[in-house]
Amino acid sequence: MVSKGSASGVTAEAKGALRIGVIGAGIMGSNHARVLAGLPDTTLVGIVDPLPEHRARATEFVGCRAFATLDELIAEGVDAVTIAAPTHLHHEIALACVARNIHILVEKPIASSVEEGQEIVAAARRAGVTLMVGHVERFNPAVAAIKQAISGEDILSIAITRVGPFPPRMSNVGVVIDLAVHDIDLIRWFTDSEIVEIQPQTSSAVAEREDIALLQFRTASGVLAHINTNWLTPFKARTIHIATRDKYLIGDLLTLQVTECFGFQPDGSYSMRHLSVGYAEPLRSELIAFVNAIRSGETPAVTGEEAVASLEIATRCLEARATPAMVAQRQAPRRVVG
Repeated sequence: MVSKGSASGVTAEAKGALRIGVIGAGIMGSNHARVLAGLPDTTLVGIVDPLPEHRARATEFVGCRAFATLDELIAEGVDAVTIAAPTHLHHEIALACVARNIHILVEKPIASSVEEGQEIVAAARRAGVTLMVGHVERFNPAVAAIKQAISGEDILSIAITRVGPFPPRMSNVGVVIDLAVHDIDLIRWFTDSEIVEIQPQTSSAVAEREDIALLQFRTASGVLAHINTNWLTPFKARTIHIATRDKYLIGDLLTLQVTECFGFQPDGSYSMRHLSVGYAEPLRSELIAFVNAIRSGETPAVTGEEAVASLEIATRCLEARATPAMVAQRQAPRRVVG
């Protein structure tokens, strides 16, 4: 096992391969296992799922061992796990792993409620284990290019569209928790500012839970932001538009294209250029960041506190529904990953 953090907060350098397990053999968990199996200096111990058909599919897809229970996986010896089980199970599983001094990456949303998320954060802090949350869009190369392009800029507005067809696998949450929470996180990350005002509009057109959401926000720094998300569009679209004092950026998170407009003139003319966007699988980059945080003992790229803050905004959007609401500014310090 990897040595854990001492009382001084210093983590010893890991020796040998990091032994990692995956909890949940659905689509996301199977992809976690696929990526982890190919990372250097890591050993994929196996994947856990109570359903035999999920275990069989994961074994065929990844070629790893599969276990019916968490205890079976832990008995094999693991340093860390990624939790890709249904959201309502995150709290129980995370606390069970933390109690055994196992580092955890929890898929977004961190938990079913803000209170459960806070309990996970507090438990990980007490145990001195690494807690990272899987807001994978942070690792999208187009998002990284946008983040770099707006560094030091005076941001005025952000508009994000995240739409697509209804996912058959979805049953326990609506579009706000499943989709919009990605963009709430991005708004907070892009602006390095907390959301202090929300104005949500949601509707359940064809699904049991909300399948349309138009969410408007104002950050403490004065940025106006808008999220348009739904499960009614027959195709996937993921776009970001950001206006600053000197630039206008358009990013397509699916095609990985980012265009920057600049040099605005009184006659309405301006210049355009396509920014260089590298390619890397976002999930692979995310899992590498998790492994590096464990080995170095440094703050992970997406902290539990950040994930709880974004979940709280998403939850308040659902509570407020069509009624404008003010959201108290949070004071917790946040780490910016440039």
